[in-house]
Amino acid sequence: MTAAHPLLIDYRVVIEHTIMWGEMDALEHVNNTAYFRWFETARVAYFDQLGFRIDGETGLGPILASTSCRFRLPLTYPDRVLIGSRVTDVGADRFTMLHRAVSLRLDAVAAEGEGVVVCYDYGNRRKAGLPPELTARIIELEGTARTTP
Repeated sequence: MTAAHPLLIDYRVVIEHTIMWGEMDALEHVNNTAYFRWFETARVAYFDQLGFRIDGETGLGPILASTSCRFRLPLTYPDRVLIGSRVTDVGADRFTMLHRAVSLRLDAVAAEGEGVVVCYDYGNRRKAGLPPELTARIIELEGTARTTP
């Protein structure tokens, strides 16, 4: 993980990515699908901080229920972006994550996204409650995450 940027001060997990030439499309800017891959990489880095992967014993793990992105400005090669992830709301079986991509060349927010992650029982193929220790780790990492029933 990388040091925080002023535009990512509230994001607990921040990764850095160098834009590759191949991420651009025919319109000569980074294709929209790249942002979703960046958000995914930052989301998994956040999961790593929590120790939240599919548990071999219980079969519980994360599954992405929904995701969205608001594109604020086009990015081009060459550039580097910082991508931050944070949790804002924690429910009984899910939590909401916010993502932000910041261009270092432009020193500006390039995109913001949101994802809802559900705790999923992979053995029984259904959602499950968040383990209390996971909720506690999120609250500890964030310091401000809201819990909702």
